[in-house]
Amino acid sequence: MQASLAVGLHGERQGTGPRLVLLHGFGQTGRCWGPLAEDLARDHEVVRLDAPGHAGSSAVRADLAGTARLAAEAGGPGVYVGYSMGARMAVHVPDVVRGLVLVGGTPGIEDAGERAERRARDHALAGQVRDQGVATFVERWLTQPMFAGLPTWARFDDERRRNTAEGLAASLELAGTGSQAPLWDRLATLAVPVLALAGADDDRYAAIAERMVAAVGPRATACLVPGAGHAAHLERPRATIAAVRRWLADHPLTP
Repeated sequence: MQASLAVGLHGERQGTGPRLVLLHGFGQTGRCWGPLAEDLARDHEVVRLDAPGHAGSSAVRADLAGTARLAAEAGGPGVYVGYSMGARMAVHVPDVVRGLVLVGGTPGIEDAGERAERRARDHALAGQVRDQGVATFVERWLTQPMFAGLPTWARFDDERRRNTAEGLAASLELAGTGSQAPLWDRLATLAVPVLALAGADDDRYAAIAERMVAAVGPRATACLVPGAGHAAHLERPRATIAAVRRWLADHPLTP
């Protein structure tokens, strides 16, 4: 049984038990988690949020700090699970976080010049979304090599088309990777357990995951999913579910 959340960010709840709050990737919606969400809802309360500018939260405008506050209000205390953009958002969420599962995430771009270049690309992409419309953008977005390993069912084309061009563009401009201040020097201050998960074939984010674990320290665990690229939870759902469940068993939460 699912119910809408009457809060700033739209979301849906499923299951009962310790709470997991899921934050999706750019261009997706809270319904794009596939088997991971369904499996975890068997013995957890799973709260799937729509990020600002996306689906049921299409009218919401927020930078990363604002998104973190909205996510905390909507999700409440629990383990926050973020994929790609959602992982970047999750590391900003304040005191309600009891643990972090970061799938294909990054604490940000350290080099100021590279960050400025990425910000310019994010803004250019926002313009393309506005010019092309959502349907055309979705088709072109999913042709990127980083999504080559997605099975057809995991593309979620129809879900992605629920987004609006203006909402996606605003998300890129306000909360894109180029707008994110790097958090590498703050990772050691995280007081909660962290699982940094990436596809073993996603060289860039696999390296970031291992570096994040080294920066966080003994509270962090790295997991590289064999045979998976950027969207490990969709490309190799069984292996990802097993890894997340092992980590949850090692870091139990009470409802």
